[in-house]
Amino acid sequence: MPIVVDIDVMLARRKMSVGDLADRVGITPANLAVLKNGRAKAVRFATLAALCEVLNCQPGDLLRWQAEDAAGG
Repeated sequence: MPIVVDIDVMLARRKMSVGDLADRVGITPANLAVLKNGRAKAVRFATLAALCEVLNCQPGDLLRWQAEDAAGG
């Protein structure tokens, strides 16, 4: 998928665990893991806003577009 989720990068920068982030955002650790690992098909703006608020970042710090490899995409 050409959208890459960089939540793990922001977690490392903030020295925060997945469980702590999930608690502070108000979602389950399992749902956060689905998003973090790039398996989510969608994300609600409310969830994205909460992630940005807790991590003190912009949506572009969490999501980026990456062209798919022509041979593998």
